Amino acid sequence: MEIQFIDLAAQYRALKQDVDARIAKVLEHGRYIMGPEVREMEQALEARTGAPHCISVASGTEALLIALMAIGVTAGDEVITTSFTFVATAEVIALLGAVPVFVDVEPDTCNIDASLIEAAITPRTKAIIPVSLYGQVADMDAINAIAARHPGITVIEDAAQSFGATYRGKASCNVSRIACTSFFPSKPLGCYGDGGAIFTDDAALAKAMAEIRVHGQERRYYHTRVGVGGRMDTLQCAIVLAKLGRFDFECERRQVVAGRYLEALAGLPGIALPTLREGNSSVWGQFTVQVDDRAKVVERLTAANVPTAVHYPVPLHQQPAYRDRCRIASSLAHSERVAQRVMSLPMSADLDEAQQDYIIEQLRAALRD
Repeated sequence: MEIQFIDLAAQYRALKQDVDARIAKVLEHGRYIMGPEVREMEQALEARTGAPHCISVASGTEALLIALMAIGVTAGDEVITTSFTFVATAEVIALLGAVPVFVDVEPDTCNIDASLIEAAITPRTKAIIPVSLYGQVADMDAINAIAARHPGITVIEDAAQSFGATYRGKASCNVSRIACTSFFPSKPLGCYGDGGAIFTDDAALAKAMAEIRVHGQERRYYHTRVGVGGRMDTLQCAIVLAKLGRFDFECERRQVVAGRYLEALAGLPGIALPTLREGNSSVWGQFTVQVDDRAKVVERLTAANVPTAVHYPVPLHQQPAYRDRCRIASSLAHSERVAQRVMSLPMSADLDEAQQDYIIEQLRAALRD
């Protein structure tokens, strides 16, 4: 049986008419940079999330970088985050000369442990970046409350994997002062290249971030601040607009697929299933389990043509580039342990029941052997 880890080709076939029409429209008007689809997409995302301001950018990484630049993070500042995440979260901090400060994760959700954050704050702390990992929003109420007790600290949700999820009735990307998401093709809402967006409820910050993404321009050739070339191109915005028409269906399908995994794999020895916190809905950006002997399980699944992925095998505090550029503010034992155990299974709205049953059957066999 042929199974894709994420079946983007099947998704395109379902959306072909809308995607092709959107692309053709851009080709006809020829405004490839900052064309009308850019603002159209931003407005659609504002309406979907409830966030007052959306600023499209070139990638999820650029979104984080521009957000930190907008709040004035600079050399010597500290930003508290998790070590168990994709490198971009810490990369943008280091690029500005600031220091990533790592605290541990919850062992069952793999999201940052909010109870450890306050003890990590120093006079140099400028921001907190919780990562809404695998599609579930972190404990934002607790994190926002910490920031409120410490004026000058901004909370930035790294929502690269959680666009479409909810937290206590609010949409991911609208549960903190700033949020950043990614439209990388494998994300729940992806384009056909790189793209991303920043969300905020602060008009002044929105203006700053919109200027930073176009080289700090307030108007053409008039630069009010240091910026970057961080625009999302019109074609990619058009593709996101086409995909938004199917996004509710895809989110519902992801719930169904995740539910079948959870039911079929419950109670099996040697595996821990994802935990969903009360009041949360996950968009299941990844369906990630934890297994005792990952290398063996991955080998058996690979032999059975079941693709898997590991998100992420080495926490950032153990990466050569960051060992001497970070501050470790708590034990990171959970981060180190889950990095040795996590394994993501195929997940997409277009994964059919026969494919999923085969994955489950092969995983059961791998766990037994």
